[in-house]
Amino acid sequence: MPTTEFTTAGHVALIGTGVIGASWATCFLAYGLDVVATDPSPGAEQRLREQVQRHWPAATALGLAPDASLDRLSFCATAQQAVQGACFVQENGPERVPFKREMFALLDEVAPPEVILASSSSGILPAQFQSVCKHPQRVLIGHPFNPPHLIPLVEVVGSEQTSAASIAIAMRFYAAVGRKPIHIRKAMKGFVTNRLQAALWREAYGLVQAGVVSVQDIDTAIANGPGLRWALLGPFATQHLSGGEGGLAHVLQHLGPPMDEYWQDLLPTRLTDEVRDAVLSSAGQQTGAWDIEAVTRERDALLVQLLKLKSAAGHLD
Repeated sequence: MPTTEFTTAGHVALIGTGVIGASWATCFLAYGLDVVATDPSPGAEQRLREQVQRHWPAATALGLAPDASLDRLSFCATAQQAVQGACFVQENGPERVPFKREMFALLDEVAPPEVILASSSSGILPAQFQSVCKHPQRVLIGHPFNPPHLIPLVEVVGSEQTSAASIAIAMRFYAAVGRKPIHIRKAMKGFVTNRLQAALWREAYGLVQAGVVSVQDIDTAIANGPGLRWALLGPFATQHLSGGEGGLAHVLQHLGPPMDEYWQDLLPTRLTDEVRDAVLSSAGQQTGAWDIEAVTRERDALLVQLLKLKSAAGHLD
C-alpha cells in the first residue's frame, strides 16, 4: 500500500495544471499528499478536477495510500498562494525560458528557502533560469514521462549551482511517491532518455524516408520485438541476458564488432520537409482511423497491469 514520509510535511504545490500537471496531481493525491494547484488559464480548475477524476481509476488499480482522497486537492488563484506551506513545488508551465525565469524568480521569492523548486521541463536546463533566484541551490529539473501517474521514470537534473542536498531530497521525494528517479549527473540537451528516444527516432524516420519500411513496420518491429524486452529490462540488462552465462562480456566479444559497424552505418537523418512528408504520409495509413481516446484508455489499462506485474517480480525493478 503506498505510503510516504511527506504526507504530514505539508502540501505539494503544482504550478500549471495542463496534461502533465493533472497527471502529477493524480500521483501525489494517490500517495496521500495534499495538493494545492494553480493555473491562470480560464476554466483550469474544472479541467484539472475532471482530468484527475478520469485518472483516478488507474491510480486506484495500482493501489492508494490509506488516506488518499480527491478531497485533498485544492485550487488557488496565484502561485504565491500555492507555495505557502508547501513541502515541495512542481512547476509544469510552458517550455519557454523567459517564462521559467519569471516564474522561478517569483517562486524563489515566496517559497521558504528549504523547499525544493522543481520544473517538469523536458529539455530546458536549470542553469537557464535558476540564475534569477536568490536560492539557486534548491532549483532543479524533475522531468517526468507522460503520463506521470503511470510512467514511473523521473529524471532529476541539477546544475553547478544546485546543491547535492537538494538533489538527494528530490530523489527521496520522487521515490516516496512511487517514481523511479535517476540522477542526471551532467546536464545535456534533452537530458538522457529523450536523447535515447531521439537516437531511435532518427534512424526510424530515416528508414521510412529511404523506403526501407513503413511507419507501421517500424512500430510493429519495436512493439513486438525489443520493445517487449525493454518494458521489463533496460538495454544493457537485455544484452547481458542475451549472452547466457557469459553475459554482457560474451555479447560484446562476439557481437560487438558488427554492432560497431551498424553504428557507423546509421543514417544521418535530418527532419527536412521531405522526411516529414514521407513519415506523415505513411503514418496516416496506420493511425488515421484511430479513436485516440479509446487507444489511450487501452494503453493505460495495459500499463497498469504491466506495472502491477513488475512490482511483484523480484528482478525487474
